[in-house]
Amino acid sequence: MIRRFRTVIFASLIVGCVTVASAAPSSASRNVVPHAQSGADGPVRLRLPAPTGPYPVGTVDLHLIDRSRTDLWMATPAHRELMVSLWYPAGDVGRFPLAPHMTPGAAAHFGSAAGAGASLYGIPAGAVDFAATRTSGHRGAPVTRHKRPFPVVLYSPGAGDPRTWGTTLVQDLASRGYVVVTLDHTYDASEVEFPDGRVVDTVLPELFGQAQRPEEFQILAARVFGTRIADTRFVLDQLAALNGGTNPDAEGRPLPEGVVGALDLHRTGMFGVSAGGLSALQAMSEDSRIRAAIDMGGSIESPVIADPIQLWPVARRGLDRPFMFVGDPGTDHRQTPSWRMLWDNSSGWHVDLRLDGAKSEDSYKDTVPLLPQIARQLGLPDSFVTEAIGSIQSTRAVRTEEALVAAFFDRWLRGRDGHVLDGPSPRLRDVTFVP
Repeated sequence: MIRRFRTVIFASLIVGCVTVASAAPSSASRNVVPHAQSGADGPVRLRLPAPTGPYPVGTVDLHLIDRSRTDLWMATPAHRELMVSLWYPAGDVGRFPLAPHMTPGAAAHFGSAAGAGASLYGIPAGAVDFAATRTSGHRGAPVTRHKRPFPVVLYSPGAGDPRTWGTTLVQDLASRGYVVVTLDHTYDASEVEFPDGRVVDTVLPELFGQAQRPEEFQILAARVFGTRIADTRFVLDQLAALNGGTNPDAEGRPLPEGVVGALDLHRTGMFGVSAGGLSALQAMSEDSRIRAAIDMGGSIESPVIADPIQLWPVARRGLDRPFMFVGDPGTDHRQTPSWRMLWDNSSGWHVDLRLDGAKSEDSYKDTVPLLPQIARQLGLPDSFVTEAIGSIQSTRAVRTEEALVAAFFDRWLRGRDGHVLDGPSPRLRDVTFVP
């Protein structure tokens, strides 16, 4: 996401309507300590919630190079490079180590004063050992035996966020029998680490900081969205190649045993948070391979963008396939013009939900389980958490979000309708259905 940076206000374009400037949230606005602090035993260590599904989880990273496309952000390297991760139902996981939440170089950059990652959330530089966090995914474990290939779901993060910042929802969905593919949009994400050790920084704060006129914001925002949609379509192509027996990894690193033929690409969905949610719905509009999509907290409204719908034409076209909005108190199809336009113009099934107590799109990321841990170990005020994710209770929020995402994709990719999304019920006591 792009949010409140400290020096020059430059845009609020694609991230849930928050005005932004050029470095990190001020300590006053976040109410946090301005210098790095550690817990009593050194830098804070974090834990991600365990998945709830019946399958152990495996994961593998892939380095993909789109040789048909030059990178619009940088002149070198010549071709567009991406890092993605596959998360999948695994077997025989005991022989394979748990994967880190972030690779070492990415973690160091994310948590540093120079990075634009942790600072987005007011996390003091150097106070958290992000490299120490382990996921529930076993790196390189074989795909579990299956009678039918698994449905596939793509995950796109918010602008400025790394692909890892949605791991809680991603690994839970994989544990329920999905292959989930997370995308880093290079030069958009706070950082991307490649297999050769390169850590590539985001360029968005600098470029939006340089923009002065509405037409400049419009051009840059169009580049963000155009690149994200092209990334998504390229990854879909690479998944088809992988499923057919081609190893798309640029270094040719070994693939997990059993992954070839394990993806049912006829049952593909996509979800994302903030800009990632907007990208999911726009990608579904442009690519018929995506059968269902979720937008969590992403709206296109911005005071500095002259024509938001030009950036998000899906709102005008409408969708003929299922989609779900998950918003916050200020973002739903009753209040948000772009959401209302898409809602009114769509013939496909759709629903609009809100997690009660949520504050913003940050209420649907790994911020939910992690920020309370950071605040507790560093002795930070309650406002450190509530200003980011609202008044939601962390554990209940995580489980509710997992249930919503799984129920949606179970219904539209698997034909398993548990009627969770039919309307208010005791099963979703923290969820408001927006009529």
